[in-house]
Amino acid sequence: MFNVTIQQVDPSDKEEIVVKCHEITDEVLAVVNRLRRNDSILLGSRDNETFRIPLKEIFYIESVDNKTFIYLKENVFESKLKLYEVEELARGTKMFRCSKSTILNIGKIRSVSPSLNGRFSAKLTNGETVIISRQYVPVLKKKLGM
Repeated sequence: MFNVTIQQVDPSDKEEIVVKCHEITDEVLAVVNRLRRNDSILLGSRDNETFRIPLKEIFYIESVDNKTFIYLKENVFESKLKLYEVEELARGTKMFRCSKSTILNIGKIRSVSPSLNGRFSAKLTNGETVIISRQYVPVLKKKLGM
């Protein structure tokens, strides 16, 4: 068991998180990685401009015809990253692979329901629907606590 201490600092002081441990275990590294990725961003382009897109704003990321698209509530951007690279960057966040061509932000799911052939359908908070492939349904259930 460990203690958690929160200390408020003056706005002029730099904010920091310090992890004190007897041993650097996989569990400690996982916590540190989660903290580091909390404000992770992806670069996306649209109309010859490049934008910084926080992971928490992304609804899903899809690969179509060897191009990677980032879907937000009302905008779509293109990424130069391959889907497996995005998956690695997003490890430890609310993003998870839900099909061969899609990574989904579990925080943007409004509801889920069984679909055909063992698949699930996820209705997102922006009204879109994303299909979760049969092989990824157990991952979805675990993440949702089903």
